[in-house]
Amino acid sequence: MNKINKKPIKLLTPLNDEMVSKLKVGDVVTISGKMLTARDQAHKRIVEEGSPIDLNNSVIFHAGPIIKTKKNFKEDDLDPNNFELIAIGPTTSMRMNPYEVQVLNMGVKAIIGKGGMDDNVAKALIKNNSVYLVAVGGCAALYSDSVKNILHVSWLDLGIPEAIWQLNIQEFRPLIVAMDSHGGNIFKK
Repeated sequence: MNKINKKPIKLLTPLNDEMVSKLKVGDVVTISGKMLTARDQAHKRIVEEGSPIDLNNSVIFHAGPIIKTKKNFKEDDLDPNNFELIAIGPTTSMRMNPYEVQVLNMGVKAIIGKGGMDDNVAKALIKNNSVYLVAVGGCAALYSDSVKNILHVSWLDLGIPEAIWQLNIQEFRPLIVAMDSHGGNIFKK
C-alpha cells in the first residue's frame, strides 16, 4: 500500500482511463466538475430501467443529500433553482453491492462512499478501470462547501435523499483511494 500522499491529486470530470489508472490505494484526491448522488433505491432503478443521465466517465457519490425546497415548490417543477443543498455526506456503500457491478459496467469511473465494498465490486473496478474513493463520515458541512450548485435532479419520486442529484463541485474533498483499478484494496491490508 502506498503511504498517504500529502498533496492531493486534482481530478476533473469527466474522468478518463488515463486519470484513473494512475491512482493507487492511499492517494488523496480532489474532484472538480460534475458528480451524481445515488443511494440504493436509485441504483436499483438504474439497473432495472437504465440511467436517466449518461454514466460514461462519471462519478457517483453514495449520499442522500439534505436539500431544501423553495417556498412555493411544486413536485413537477424540477428547475434546479427550486432547490438548495444544505448538507451532503457519505452513506454506507455496502448497501449498493447488489447493484454496483452493473452500474460500473455502464461506464462509471469513480464511486465515492463510506466503508468498503465486496469482492465482486473490486473485480468490476479492475474490469472497468474504475476506483472506489472513501469520504470521511461526519464531514457533511465540509463536503457541502465544495458543492457550487445543483445542475439537475432525476427520480424525485423516490424522495429527496434517494433521488439522483447532479451537482457542480469544486475541489470536493477529502477523498482517499480505497480500492483502485489494479486490485489494490485498503480494506484488505
